[in-house]
Amino acid sequence: MLKELLFRQNTPRWVIFFIDLSIVIFSIVLAYLLRFNFAIPDNELPLIKYAALSIIGIRSISFLIGKPYSFIIRYTSTEDSKRILLISFIGSLIIAGSNFISYQLSSIFIIPFSIVILEFLLTTTIMIASRTYIRLMYEDYRNPMKGKFPTLIFGAGEAGLIAKRAIEKNAKSEFAIVGFVDDDTIKSKRRLENKPIYRGDELSKVLQEKEISHLIISPQNLKKSRLNQITLLCLENKVQVLNVPSASKWINGELSLKQIKKVKIEDLLGRESIELSKDLIGKQIKGKCILISGAAGSIGSEIVRQVVKYDPKKVIMLDQAESALYELEMELSASKSSKSLEIVIGDICHEERMRQLFKSAKPDIVYHAAAYKHVPLMENNPFEAVRTNVMGTKILADLANESKVQTFVMISTDKAVNPTNVMGASKRVAEIYAQSLNAHSETKFITTRFGNVLGSNGSVIPLFRKQIEKGGPITVTDPEITRYFMTIPEACQLVIEAGSSGKGGEIFIFDMGQSIKIKDLASEMIKLSGLEEGTDIQIVYTGLRPGEKLYEELLNDKENTLPTHHQDIMIAKVETYSLEEIKPKIEELVSIDLDDEMKLVKMMKEIVPEYVSNNSKYEALDKAENQNLQQN
Repeated sequence: MLKELLFRQNTPRWVIFFIDLSIVIFSIVLAYLLRFNFAIPDNELPLIKYAALSIIGIRSISFLIGKPYSFIIRYTSTEDSKRILLISFIGSLIIAGSNFISYQLSSIFIIPFSIVILEFLLTTTIMIASRTYIRLMYEDYRNPMKGKFPTLIFGAGEAGLIAKRAIEKNAKSEFAIVGFVDDDTIKSKRRLENKPIYRGDELSKVLQEKEISHLIISPQNLKKSRLNQITLLCLENKVQVLNVPSASKWINGELSLKQIKKVKIEDLLGRESIELSKDLIGKQIKGKCILISGAAGSIGSEIVRQVVKYDPKKVIMLDQAESALYELEMELSASKSSKSLEIVIGDICHEERMRQLFKSAKPDIVYHAAAYKHVPLMENNPFEAVRTNVMGTKILADLANESKVQTFVMISTDKAVNPTNVMGASKRVAEIYAQSLNAHSETKFITTRFGNVLGSNGSVIPLFRKQIEKGGPITVTDPEITRYFMTIPEACQLVIEAGSSGKGGEIFIFDMGQSIKIKDLASEMIKLSGLEEGTDIQIVYTGLRPGEKLYEELLNDKENTLPTHHQDIMIAKVETYSLEEIKPKIEELVSIDLDDEMKLVKMMKEIVPEYVSNNSKYEALDKAENQNLQQN
């Protein structure tokens, strides 16, 4: 009841002013008692009245000028405390100065200098302490511990402390911080803002004993292996895991409670930060005109974000998706590089439009990310796969060659290795053309090949997330299906790195780490959502889709790799083709009539002999080919 009366409305300023003066009077009395060991000499008594009046008068004037009474006490901050300290210090200087002047005039120190110092310390300490106490009372009133989730913060450093304060400052917070956990054993058994700090190896024990419901991970540079270890331990104990974002994402340098969110599967599957040759990349990109096709897509848009950091002369964002391009432009509009951005709406298969673009823009570097990537959709629409992935690539590559572009970097896929579907085969044909053109061009044609990227448009993770939000079920094609995964930023970083170091003609492959079972991925996402598989949500197996295979590969059986300067980038030794041999075949491929899908796919199989269809109507072509071989 007392707290409700106290915090129902703001205390009038004049009341705070007189409370501050009361603190001054109390401090004067206490200072004299302390100075004389609680036995004030008789000869000091006549002077106390004048001393008190002098101090009170000067303090009143300093308070009226400095206005510490105008601060909202329930929100007292460090800056408010600094201001009170400054006002008190200046007031004490004036008191000391007037005391010295009185001595010059009457040869008597009306106020002993020890009293001046003691009064300053007492007044300042009591004013700040009382305001801080009231603020803490108010925070407790607004944010009571009762009914909240017992929560631990992993990391007893600066970020952990900031996270605690952000939580406790927000009245709507559902978390009650009961302590910290830190791997630094020096911090263990200590306290931080009166909360205990536990050792990292005690985490399992603490989670159980304290009945923790949430754990917030605060370190900015926690290793992925440790993050996975902590998350797995929490999930086993049915504890929700949240994450503090990097300081660069804090709003105006301050962490908001709304920014502390659940750990995502992308956080766990991503690897340690990649070390890039920034000088080499900067030398290639700075002051250059960069053209990025498919700039509205997951990969293309991230390449834009990465490239603008290296101070290019211009970045041309090419795509057909106007809304997505507009959103990307709005996202980047506040950056320093926004003036160098140019949006071009266009279709890479429209040759005259692309020719006009190359002629006017004169790009130095092309990152070709535009492509159709959905396996089942392309299996049912092979002409569109060939039109965009093959003909579109050929048009851009030919124009890059004609325009003497310095570097052409093509984004390919692991599905181009031993392709079992139209999409993978179309990307392999595009790889072959770009590589064969390199030997006849001043342009360096470089191909980068990697697996699935986490969170990209159409990837399995956004699909699972939507299915979980709807209550399930989660659909997985096969319990044994596996895929390689890489985060979008790290994939694009490696693309740019490979593009800056390539000499032309290479197919770079990236270290994708270990392949992951999609079933395990789904189970992990269910746990991260605070749900229980089989009880709250089901996993349903739907069977392989057309063109899909259980295991993806990064290298053909006949291929091996060569190392590069970067440990995560290798060069694939692949079978090469002459331009004279491959160009007529590709031109024939893109000119096949729209009503003859079988002829189109058969031609692709001739160009890419290792293309064997799987779970698809085009398996009939492979069977017919095998029969012909047996008869011959």
